[in-house]
Amino acid sequence: MARKTTRSGTASKPVAVRRAEVRLPPLSPYRGGLEPDGDYDGLEFKDLDLSGQGGPGSRFIDCALRECVLDETALGRARFIDCLLSGVRGVGTELAGASLRDVEVVDARLGGTQAHGAVLERVLFRGGKIDYLNLRKARLKDVVFEGCVLSEADFGGAELERVEFRGCVLRRADFSSVRMKDVDLRTVAELDIARGLDRLAGAVISSAQLLQLAPAFAAQIGVRVEDQAG
Repeated sequence: MARKTTRSGTASKPVAVRRAEVRLPPLSPYRGGLEPDGDYDGLEFKDLDLSGQGGPGSRFIDCALRECVLDETALGRARFIDCLLSGVRGVGTELAGASLRDVEVVDARLGGTQAHGAVLERVLFRGGKIDYLNLRKARLKDVVFEGCVLSEADFGGAELERVEFRGCVLRRADFSSVRMKDVDLRTVAELDIARGLDRLAGAVISSAQLLQLAPAFAAQIGVRVEDQAG
């Protein structure tokens, strides 16, 4: 992670992300649907089609969702605590204002997920592909994106603290008005920032990434780069 420097110029210890480590108890299979303000504890949702169902305000504790379909599933303001989401897929999943704490999201295939205003703490996204993820004005703390593809993710106005993008692909990301603290981008396999280059204060990048982003940085501050004629 990023290494802070004291006033004397001595580097302090790096700030490490506290990674999610989900250890689930024995789970009971669940075959029903979702209900608003539902209470789900110690359950396994497996191979279920939850498309179009509504579970806003629901609480999931010590649960696993495996290979479930979440097309336009309404989970706004839902709470996920000590949960695993593995192989879930869907378009237009609604997670606005949701709270995820100690959650692992593995090999997800999602598009247009609406998670604006959500709160994510100790969350691991590993593998999979997520397109058009809306995290506007969300709060992310101790979050890791590892080996996944994020295409056109919108972090506009979000707060990112101790967030690591590890070995993932970040395409056309929007960091407009983002506030960052101890955000690590050094191992991003593909770094493409569409908006918000001026909001990278609080992030650490590699020297190679700096060279890659140099033209965009120059354009941001109005510097024109031209080779000398003749």
